[in-house]
Amino acid sequence: MDYKATLNLPKTAFPMKANLPQTEPRMLAWWAELGIYKRLRQVGAGRPLWILHDGPPYANNNIHLGHVLNKVLKDVIVKSRSMLGFNAVYVPGWDCHGLPIEHEVDKQLGLDGATVDVRRAMDPVEKRRRCREYALRFIDVQRDEFKRIGVFGDWDNPYITMTPAYEAVIAREFGRFVGRGLVYKGLKPVHWCMHCKTALAQAEVEYEDERAPSIYVKFPLAGALPGVASAPKPSLVVWTTTPWTLPANLAIAVHPDEEYVALAVGDETLVVAAKLADRFLMTVDFRDAREVGTVPGRQLVGLEYRHAWIDRTGTVAAADFVAMDTGTGLVHIAPGHGEEDYELGRRLGLDVYNPVDDDGRFTADVERFAGLTVWDANPKIIAHLRALGALLAEVALDHTYPHCWRCKNPTLFRATVQWFIELDKQGFRARVLDAIKRDVQWIPAWGEERMYGMVAHRPEWVISRQRVWGVPIVAFYCEGCGTLLLEERIVEHVAGIFREGRGGDEWYAREAAALLPAGTRCATCGGERFRKETDILDVWFDSGCSHAAVLETRPELRWPAEMYLEGTDQHRGWFQSSLLEAVGTRGAPPYKAVITHGFFVDGEGRKMSKSLGNVIGLEDLLPKYGAEILRLWVAAEDYTQDIRVSFEIVDRLADAYRR
Repeated sequence: MDYKATLNLPKTAFPMKANLPQTEPRMLAWWAELGIYKRLRQVGAGRPLWILHDGPPYANNNIHLGHVLNKVLKDVIVKSRSMLGFNAVYVPGWDCHGLPIEHEVDKQLGLDGATVDVRRAMDPVEKRRRCREYALRFIDVQRDEFKRIGVFGDWDNPYITMTPAYEAVIAREFGRFVGRGLVYKGLKPVHWCMHCKTALAQAEVEYEDERAPSIYVKFPLAGALPGVASAPKPSLVVWTTTPWTLPANLAIAVHPDEEYVALAVGDETLVVAAKLADRFLMTVDFRDAREVGTVPGRQLVGLEYRHAWIDRTGTVAAADFVAMDTGTGLVHIAPGHGEEDYELGRRLGLDVYNPVDDDGRFTADVERFAGLTVWDANPKIIAHLRALGALLAEVALDHTYPHCWRCKNPTLFRATVQWFIELDKQGFRARVLDAIKRDVQWIPAWGEERMYGMVAHRPEWVISRQRVWGVPIVAFYCEGCGTLLLEERIVEHVAGIFREGRGGDEWYAREAAALLPAGTRCATCGGERFRKETDILDVWFDSGCSHAAVLETRPELRWPAEMYLEGTDQHRGWFQSSLLEAVGTRGAPPYKAVITHGFFVDGEGRKMSKSLGNVIGLEDLLPKYGAEILRLWVAAEDYTQDIRVSFEIVDRLADAYRR
C-alpha cells in the first residue's frame, strides 16, 4: 500500500533539488533581460552615493578562485550597501598594459628570446595593436565569467586602462608630478630582468627559494692594521651571496660602533667582527687561529685595501646597516648593485659602477669574465678566487631570491638609467605616511602598520620600463645638444593629442615635431629638432591613476571612494601606487577605507602549487556546485585570513545548503 497517498502533505511546484549548475544560467539570463543593474541604479537615484572602486584585474587568462573571492566579497558589500539605502554604484575595470600581456604576444611572435631587442624587433604600433587585441579577448572572457558568478555591475561600460581617454589621464598625471618637481632621470640600481630587458618595480618581483653559493673572501689591506701594527699580511674578510658582484666592489663597510678582532692564521692576519669571530672560524675551519688584537670599527674607517684580483684599491667606510647576525661584520660594497651600496657610495662620492649589460653579461671592463652571463661567471669567479688563495670558504646557502613576475627568471640588481619619482623631496613621503595614519581606515587594523612600514622604507619609485605596451613617458631630447625637454605644459599638450586620437599609439605614429607645440625650442641651444623618449610608464602607475581616470571623470561616481578592497599583496601594489599617486598630485588618499583579504590554500593550509598536485580551479567547482555554493562559501569564511578550499569543505557547504 502506498502510505504516501494517505498523508495530507503540502505540495509545491518548486523542484526538490536546486540543480544550481543548470538553473543559475537561466536565472542570470532572466536578470539580464530585466536589466536588474540598471533598475537598481534607477531605484538608487537620489540616495546617498557610496562607491567601492574596483581594483582592475589583469586582462589575461581565465579567472581563478582568487578572482572569485575578490569579486564576490565586493558584490556582497555593494549589494548590502544598496539594501541599507545607499546608491552603491559598481564600475568594474581591467588593467591592460604591461609585461604580462606583452610577454604573451612576444611568445606568439617568436620575440621572447633573451637576445631580442623587443623595442626594435617590429613596428611598435603593430605590436601594440596585437597586445590590445589580446587584452580585449580576455576582457570579454572574464566579463562573462564574472557575470556567471552573479556579480552585479556596469559590465557594459567598464573602465579599461588602454582606452585613449584613460591613457591621456595617465600622461596628464605624469605631467602633474613633473610640474611638482618630483620626476627625474638618473643612474640608480634597480631590479632588472635580463630576459625581458626591462626594469621592474618591487611589486613585479616574486621571491623564490633557491640554493646559492655564499663565499668568504679576503681583501688585503694596503697598509698596517691600527693598534696591531705587527700583524703580518692583514686582510679584511667579507661574506657575499652574489660572487658576480665582486668585480664591481669599490668599498668595504664596517659598523663604527662594533669591535673587530685580528685573527692570526698561519703567516697572515684576518679581520672580522668580534661578535661573529667564533661562527666564522667554525665555518672556515681554521683550528689554529688565535686572536692577536682588537680594533674599534671607527679606526678601520678610511683604511685602503686592494681588490682580491683586480688592480685597484678601495676604502673602508662606516655604515650603520652593517649587521652582526650573519657574515663577518664587513660588507662588500658595489654601488652599482645594491640600494644601500648606492646610498653609501653616493655619500662617499664613488662611481655608480655597473660592468653588466642589459643581457646580464659582463662588459669588456671585466677581464677574464667578459661576455659571460653573471650566472655562468659565478662558479668561474669562485674558482679564480680559490686559485689565487683569496677564497677562505664556500658554503651552499638556501635563501629567497627575486625573480621576474612574468618570465620567472632570476633578476639582477644593477644600475641603469631610469625615470624616478622622488619620495624624499618636498616632504612627499612624510605626507603619505601622515595620510596612512590619519585619513584611512584599515581593515584589518594591522594593514595600517604594514602599509606604513612599506612606504617608510621603500626606495624611490622607478616608473620607467623598457617596453612598448604602455603609456609613453612624455619627454623629449634636443637633437643638437641632447638637453632633456620635460615640462608639464608639454606633457599636457601631448595628453590632449592622446585623448583626441589613438591614445599612446600617437607617440609611435608621429614624429616629435608633430607632438610638440608649434615653435618649441631647446632652452640650451635654441634648436628646433627633438627626438622622443623610448621608455614607457610602469603599469602600476597606470592602475594607480584609476582614481583620476574613473572616479573624477564618470558622472555617476565621485572622488574619493569609500572603499578599496583587494588581496594583501596589494599593500605593495595597487593600494600603494594609488596612494602615492593621489597624495602626490592631490594631497589626499583616493580612498576612505581599505579592506584586504587573504589567499586560497588547500584543505591542509598549504599554498596551492602544481608540484604538490593540490590545485583546485574554478573549472573544477563551478560545473559541480554552481556559483551560489561558491558565494556562500566566500561569505561564510573569515576573509581576513587565508581561506582553505577542498572538495570536502565545499561538499559540506553544499550539504548545508540543501538542508
